[in-house]
Amino acid sequence: MKRLLSTLLALCLALLPAAGLALGECGKTVDDYVSLTSLTEPYGFLMGASYNYHQAVNDTAYMDFVKSHFATVTCTNETKAYSLLNQIGCRLSKDGTPVMNYTQADRMVEWAQQNGLKVRGHVLVWDAYMCDWFFREGYRSNGAYVDQETARARTKSYIEQVITHFEETYPGVIFCWDVVNEAIGDSASEWDGTDARHLRTVRSGVDNLFKTYVGDDYVEYAFLCAKDTVEKLGADITLFYNDYNMFFNDKRQAALALVESINTYATDESGNYRKLIDGIGMQGYIGGYGKQQDCLEDSHITRIQASINLYAKAGMQVHITEMAVRNFLDDEATIALHADYYGRLFEMFKTVNSGENKPLTCVAIWGVMDAPTATGYNYNLISPYGGLITEKYELKTSFDTVHSVMSK
Repeated sequence: MKRLLSTLLALCLALLPAAGLALGECGKTVDDYVSLTSLTEPYGFLMGASYNYHQAVNDTAYMDFVKSHFATVTCTNETKAYSLLNQIGCRLSKDGTPVMNYTQADRMVEWAQQNGLKVRGHVLVWDAYMCDWFFREGYRSNGAYVDQETARARTKSYIEQVITHFEETYPGVIFCWDVVNEAIGDSASEWDGTDARHLRTVRSGVDNLFKTYVGDDYVEYAFLCAKDTVEKLGADITLFYNDYNMFFNDKRQAALALVESINTYATDESGNYRKLIDGIGMQGYIGGYGKQQDCLEDSHITRIQASINLYAKAGMQVHITEMAVRNFLDDEATIALHADYYGRLFEMFKTVNSGENKPLTCVAIWGVMDAPTATGYNYNLISPYGGLITEKYELKTSFDTVHSVMSK
């Protein structure tokens, strides 16, 4: 039987087209499948993918796959502050407000608009890699650090300008924003022991500049600025807090405390608390970092399911963001296990949305494509063999499995 299956597989491979996307099922191409997002929408959630500037401009095969099967896209880096902020422009600013360069981000969002996809705005405030000069006098790298009032004014202006630019230039295309990213620390050495929110004071030994100069309430303040801007624009944009390891208990409890703090931060004219945050972006890096150990573990699926339900109980909608079902091995047995795991993960997504309330509203995959030749950041974070398609744009068994699960 094993020899017969191998012979049939060889025949299938011989029949696959020489170019373009091939599928795990013999003789099929990408056009033979209805879109993944058309299968997930009846269960209450959209399918999302990531893309970078190089892919948007040069990788037609990847972008064709994305627009065929996904409803939303996320720019991996191009809508982050360190990508948008223009230091020379800021230094020449007559009124002292920050100045941005939207060239790359605009091209990417315009592609989404032209192809009927929505964009996840990622991210407005993130301490990692943040431009130190943003917090200095005259936006100069060697300037003295500004006072809190100035730092808060710059942060507010940045948030207002960025949300407004994309909404007015591409109305309705950005459907949500990650307002703050990864503000919760990983260990007690990174936060004040009295802070139930566990906000980072440092990251890898480097001060959290937002907390230091904007203030201890910088997360809540950022959400207030974002909410005020969205309401002023009359835009249909939901606001999220996004972080990794959100399906582990310590960070989950801190996140719930942070949600409560954000939604009790500001009041309306009647004295009622304003709901400033709409949802949790639960980053879906699943499995060991840079190693096969802890990959494809059933316990992760259980934790993710429990976490979705807990965040929903707190009044949050949930997006699985930056999802990568990590796998560092390419032998047949492990590839089969990876496909099965992907299928069971999507079975769980269907289960959490099986009732009248559907807390899971988007699943955004960052590990869409295998990358065995990648090094460093992407190799460890995304993993080389965790995708739905190979590095040669061939659709994998994992794609077939997810498609089959969602077709039932």
